[in-house]
Amino acid sequence: MGKKGSKKGSDKGRKKAEKKARKAAEAAAAAVGEGAILNGFADALRVGKGFVLADVDPSSTPAFDGGKSGGEAALAAGESELGDLLERLWAESTAGASRSVLLVVQGMDTSGKGGIMRHVVSVNPEGVKATAFKAPSDEERKHDFLWRIERALPGPGQLGVFDRSHYEDVLVVRVHDLVPEEVWRKRYAQINAFEREVERSGTQVVKVMLHLSKDEQRARLQERLDRPDKHWKYNPGDVDERSRWLDYMEAYQTALDKCSTVGSPWYVVPADRKWYARLAVQQLLLEALREMHLQWPDADFDVEVEKRRLSES
Repeated sequence: MGKKGSKKGSDKGRKKAEKKARKAAEAAAAAVGEGAILNGFADALRVGKGFVLADVDPSSTPAFDGGKSGGEAALAAGESELGDLLERLWAESTAGASRSVLLVVQGMDTSGKGGIMRHVVSVNPEGVKATAFKAPSDEERKHDFLWRIERALPGPGQLGVFDRSHYEDVLVVRVHDLVPEEVWRKRYAQINAFEREVERSGTQVVKVMLHLSKDEQRARLQERLDRPDKHWKYNPGDVDERSRWLDYMEAYQTALDKCSTVGSPWYVVPADRKWYARLAVQQLLLEALREMHLQWPDADFDVEVEKRRLSES
C-alpha cells in the first residue's frame, strides 16, 4: 500500500507540473503577440561548421521577431517555467540524483554578463552557484589553469554560472601574450577533454558568448562615465582593451572553431540589445532543462498514511 500511495501521489504531481509548464509556455507566446518565435534558440544560435563571428550582426534577434516590449514580456513569462525546472533539478538531487547544469557566459567588457545574473538566473537563487573569474590568484597560479575551474563546478541539483571561465586562458592570455603560444595552443584540446568529463559526470554545459559591437561598447562605457551612480562600474582598463578589439575577435573565433563540439556546443548571442540577450540566454537554459526531462522524486513514504496521520494530529 505504501508504494501504491507513493506512486499515485507522484503521478499526480508530475501531471500538475506538466500542466504548469504548458501554461507557462502558452503565457509566453501570448505575451509577445502573434508571429513572435519562442523556440529554436539553440538551433539559431549554435556555432557549427563554417561559422564566422564577423558575419553575426550584434543588433540582430535570431529566433525572435518581436520587439523590446514583447521580449521583456516573454522574459517575464518564462520565469515561472525556469524556476519550476530549476526546483525540479534541485529536488531530484535530494533523492540521490547527481545531475546539474553549468552556464558559461563569456563576452567583452559591458556585454551584459552581470545582467544575465540579475535578470535571468536569479529566479532560483537557492540552487544557483555563481562564480566570477578574475585574474588568477597566487595560489591558483601554482596549479594547472583548469584547477580553479574544477573547484567551482556545480554540485548535484545546482545551476552553476561562470562569469568568464577557463576560456580566458585562450582569450586574454593569448591576446596579451601571457604564456608562450605553444602553451595556449594546447589548451583547446585540454578544454575539450575537460568538458567531456564534466558532461559524463552528469553536468549539462551551456556555453554562451555575448557578442557586442565595438560601437555599443563605447556607448555603454560613455554611460558609465556620464552617470555618477555608474562610476563604480567603470574601469579605465576597458578603454585600453578596446585597442585590442580585433585581436580579441580573432581569439574568440579560434575558441569557437576549436571548442564548439557536439556534446558541448557554443552559442553566440547578439548582445547589442540587452533585452534580447537576456531572453535568448533564458530560452537556451529552458531548452536545455526541458531536454533533461526532470521529474519530481517519488515520495519515500506512504502519502495516504501520512495524510491520515496529519489529519488526526
